[in-house]
Amino acid sequence: MAKTSARVRVPPKAKKDEIIEVKTLVSHEMESGVRKDSAGKIVPRDIINKFTAAFNGKVVFEAEWFPSVSANPYQAFFFKAQESGEFAFTWKDDNGEETTAKAKLEVA
Repeated sequence: MAKTSARVRVPPKAKKDEIIEVKTLVSHEMESGVRKDSAGKIVPRDIINKFTAAFNGKVVFEAEWFPSVSANPYQAFFFKAQESGEFAFTWKDDNGEETTAKAKLEVA
């Protein structure tokens, strides 16, 4: 996998039981494995195939991705804020490499 970077947007504060939107974006070429290079050889598949979001160590959202997902995939989901803690986001690709990011949430 080429060097990746991830961006996440989580509100820093929320009220108890408030529904918040969590937004993520990871930079990755997402090579499908069906494209040919200039020499006519197939470019090997290299996609992010799994995205996981955990809050305080508990998985709260998972997505399995396939070759049709665009480059630099964006993923958003909703989360019910019940306690303060930290999100941990993980993107895994076909080569077993991982990109991670974290974000804190304070619940008042």
